[in-house]
Amino acid sequence: MYSDCHMHTSFSSDSETPPEHQIEEAIRLGMKHLTITDHYDLDFPPGELDFLFDSQEYWKKMTELREKYAHRISLRIGVELGLQPHLTQEIPAFASSLPFDYIIGSTHVSRRIDPYEREQFIKGISEEEAYRIYFEDELKNLKTFDCYDVVGHLDYVVRYGPNQNRYYSYEKYRDVLDAILEVIIDKGKGLECNTAGWKAGLGMPHPLPHILRRYHELGGRLITLGSDAHTPEALGYSFPKAGELLKDCGFRYYAVFQNRTPEFFPL
Repeated sequence: MYSDCHMHTSFSSDSETPPEHQIEEAIRLGMKHLTITDHYDLDFPPGELDFLFDSQEYWKKMTELREKYAHRISLRIGVELGLQPHLTQEIPAFASSLPFDYIIGSTHVSRRIDPYEREQFIKGISEEEAYRIYFEDELKNLKTFDCYDVVGHLDYVVRYGPNQNRYYSYEKYRDVLDAILEVIIDKGKGLECNTAGWKAGLGMPHPLPHILRRYHELGGRLITLGSDAHTPEALGYSFPKAGELLKDCGFRYYAVFQNRTPEFFPL
């Protein structure tokens, strides 16, 4: 089983799963590595969830678990950082505050709204406009910051549109999507194949296969696999299918990070 590089535990405010349960499931599935990447979204729009955790408590717990399970699995300590372009001091400061193995840079907020709030997100504009604005904001985030290793769920927005990915295609947003991919490659960052799109019933991962192929065409080779699991049942979701898709797109290796450095393993 491929190693999962994007998953959450009870340190994320949208999960109740103890980290031990995720680790035990990864071992049961035969994973050699597991990277825990709990949410850290500074200045997230007010609501029921704040997507923050006590970083010292997080580090203490994860280092204890890394030692406890060292003879059974290689536990990597990461974080999923929510990027917003006005946080040019705060986000890099947090990224450098602990010796993380891996940092995912994700865009969870566009126009100060999480696309999860779908009615609010498209209010007064079309679905197509909302998607384009999201991609333009994501591009700005990726240009602004360098403190991430891999871009998480690049087209996250389509998971929550009123028609989801029914009218969504690479060609419709080619200009901005190519610009995003070029920034990722130029900065030496990676792209995540996030299988939560399949779990959400989209019939595709994030990003959609055409974007994965285009990333490879443009010279991108740094790819990771993540389920975005918030429960053990979702860990490694559709990883065999994802592996076949990535090979079909031209990839031969996927990466697992340690000390912010990728190690490559065959697909």
